[in-house]
Amino acid sequence: MMTRTPEQILKAYYGYDSFRPMQREIIESVVQGRDSLVLMPTGGGKSICFQVPAIMLDGIAIVVSPLISLMKDQVETLRANGIGAEALNSANNEAVNADIKLRCERGEVKLLYTSPERLLAELPWIKEALHVSFFAIDESHCISQWGHDFRPEYTRLGILHEQFPDVPVMALTATADKITKADIIERLCLRDHLMFVGSFDRPNLSLDVKRGYSGADKLRVIMNMISRHKGESGIIYCLSRKTTEQVARQLASRGVSVGVYHAGLSISDRNRVQEDFINDRVDVVVATIAFGMGIDKSNVRFVVHYNLPKSIESFYQEIGRGGRDGLPTETLLFYNIQDIILLKSFADESGQQEINLEKLKRMQEYAEAQVCRRRILLNYFGEASDCSCGNCDVCRTPPEHFDGTVLVQKALSAMMRTEQQTGFTAVIDILRGSLSASVKEHGYDRIKTFGAGREVPFRDWQDYLLQMLQMGFIEVAYNEDRHLKVTPLGLDVLYGRRRVELAVIKREDMSVKGRKPAKTKPILSEGNLLEDVGLFDALKALRLEIARESKVPAYVVMSDKTLHALAANKPTTLLAFGNTYGIGEHKCNTYGVRFIEVIKKYV
Repeated sequence: MMTRTPEQILKAYYGYDSFRPMQREIIESVVQGRDSLVLMPTGGGKSICFQVPAIMLDGIAIVVSPLISLMKDQVETLRANGIGAEALNSANNEAVNADIKLRCERGEVKLLYTSPERLLAELPWIKEALHVSFFAIDESHCISQWGHDFRPEYTRLGILHEQFPDVPVMALTATADKITKADIIERLCLRDHLMFVGSFDRPNLSLDVKRGYSGADKLRVIMNMISRHKGESGIIYCLSRKTTEQVARQLASRGVSVGVYHAGLSISDRNRVQEDFINDRVDVVVATIAFGMGIDKSNVRFVVHYNLPKSIESFYQEIGRGGRDGLPTETLLFYNIQDIILLKSFADESGQQEINLEKLKRMQEYAEAQVCRRRILLNYFGEASDCSCGNCDVCRTPPEHFDGTVLVQKALSAMMRTEQQTGFTAVIDILRGSLSASVKEHGYDRIKTFGAGREVPFRDWQDYLLQMLQMGFIEVAYNEDRHLKVTPLGLDVLYGRRRVELAVIKREDMSVKGRKPAKTKPILSEGNLLEDVGLFDALKALRLEIARESKVPAYVVMSDKTLHALAANKPTTLLAFGNTYGIGEHKCNTYGVRFIEVIKKYV
């Protein structure tokens, strides 16, 4: 029997005054017994959509999740809010799982998290002993072979409607294109379903792209970013295991608190790094894309892609792991031609060559864009946007152009005079007059174009060749040792039938103008009050103390956004403390006195 409205539950358990767009409608659809497909970006508030109706409805909601770490994170957060939640999985010994099952049978648990494999194994018990209010299939893109994290065990979940014909099923995902959405609906046998597609706009995430940077340049920019976020959390994604280890070593040698994460490490090592990051024992994790799916850490302040991702879906999910608390967060993407060549070879070798090449092409178009990057992302996910965001590099510094016809002709001539048998590095060596081993071996130092572009730095030539590739003047023959070929369009330029505008190369540091480390920058609270920075640091120290006592991550105790609100509003009574953003009844009763004691010292 429902006794409280969704708004009352939201305020009592989560400390929020209002729902985000669409959350209320999604909750109503579950309460009405309808199937649904919920598509919201990472950090967009999907969890609220199934947690609130689970509290409202009689019985127990069963949440299917692909990762034990993700279950653990959400269960800890729910318990910190005073909500009965458990995870039934292989990380527990069977005595613990037996106790969890007894608690479920006694009605002490409102949300039971489990993996698809465990769910299928426990179906007889669930059917016999529990009253299920609904099933929530989180990360449901895993069910589709077109999804970027395909999990074969998810495909058997269509049996739920056979076994529980009157129980609604909610599918939730952060990234699903048209074909993946259709696959989810078909495989889960969703009936008379409603589809909810939330806004993919995350305006607190800045979007920046840098192309053609060397390893040394990347390290300089990353160190600059880390210095702006001293003591704060960040993720650096790399394409290979080797690169993650190399970057992590470079950062560690410069005094950065850093961990490394990739599939080549043991499970215990990966779990240790993830736990260290979640619990703020390391500030930065350098990782392959395997990292991050299982964490809900709200205070990640920067996300760097050291290499080009394979798709916009992967990219958007990964940058979405930053700034979940809604506070300003930097994202930065590096890419160069080597990334494109390597990712294309991966796509060619995959079992879905055509679709993976198309996804890579769209990712490359985003990286090379000269229009607002946020508009590109939103339009990709079917959300029309006709205005610029003001928070991406293109909006902040619109590109400038110059007549680059002669430069392009020199490069094209070098390719033609080598009978189009050279790759990027050899062409640049020829243009710059560098006597490399390859140049001397093939006699390229004797061709007319040798040294014709010696005044242009090596990395600038890399950029210009990339622009030429983007504009269709050259192409890469992947089946001929990646040699560069001149296209018919390129021949028009070479023979003077077409002029070329190249983008001016800018090598400025990746600093956000006016941005200072969060520790010294005053922040306005929800009520536009200026916070006390010293008080914020004291509250942060208390939060860490409580987190260690409770053996949970600090962000589970209080989010950064809540601490900023406390530092600005300075509540000195339990009533005022309980009316602060993100503080529900349970947190008010559990932590209120200790936080108020600290606040009173500053009033």
